[in-house]
Amino acid sequence: MKNKVLITGATGATGRNAIKTLLALNIPVRALVHKIDERSDELEKQGVEIFQGDLLDFEAVSKALEGIDTAYFVYPIQVPGILEATAFFAQAAIENGVNHILNMSQISARRIAKSHAAQNHWLAERLLDRSGVPVTHIRPTFFAEWLMYFADEIRLNNRIVLPFGDGVYAPIAAEDQGRVIAAILSNPKEHIGKTYPLYGPVEMSQYEIAAALSKELGRNIEYIPIPIENFKEVLSDRNFSPWFIQHISNVAQDCRDGIFAGTNKIVEELTGQAPLAIEDYISKNKKAFQN
Repeated sequence: MKNKVLITGATGATGRNAIKTLLALNIPVRALVHKIDERSDELEKQGVEIFQGDLLDFEAVSKALEGIDTAYFVYPIQVPGILEATAFFAQAAIENGVNHILNMSQISARRIAKSHAAQNHWLAERLLDRSGVPVTHIRPTFFAEWLMYFADEIRLNNRIVLPFGDGVYAPIAAEDQGRVIAAILSNPKEHIGKTYPLYGPVEMSQYEIAAALSKELGRNIEYIPIPIENFKEVLSDRNFSPWFIQHISNVAQDCRDGIFAGTNKIVEELTGQAPLAIEDYISKNKKAFQN
């Protein structure tokens, strides 16, 4: 039997897609989930070992890593605590003899940044690099799933209201990231010490994304650029946390400044399959954008 893999954030977009590919490769998976619900039940039905716990609970993390060979670590951007969680994960990995950690970072991670999350992802990378456990980092640009935050606005009002100006990026779907994660975890030795920036196939502005939505949905979708300060009010009205609002507002400035721009062939090189174009992503998820 191949060595068991731990997937954190297992019911989230990247974790769920990584598990799908790992199971297809007959690699045993343990899933660390925050709570037991229908999503974890579905994973259990597929043969995944379910472990309930919190990444900020050292004892829970340590138990989750018992008997694990390699692990995928991801911490949600919606809440603070990534540095504590990273330190707990690294120490628990050391104590349990874990041979490799794959860390989800972000393309904007850097030492000096206005976004707390961008700075903290950079610090989290450094914590893991200095832990002594072999590590690989992935740094994706904006997920294609970003559109889902505004699916209601697209569905009901035929518009995207965002503060990204004319900034461009190459949206990458979670299913493509899941395949990359599975490829690295299934053969970690080739990837130790590497950092992979991950992009979709084509750089696009929000105007071009709106045009792609219009084409795939068969109706006109408009992109309405707004000031960042106004967008903060929109997020606050939708009850997003202050931490998330601070992060996304600075991410918006990063997008305007070109931090999220770029593209490459890494997804295809690691998985043997080109990443989804945004048109394909929209087509596969049409129901989310239609009345």
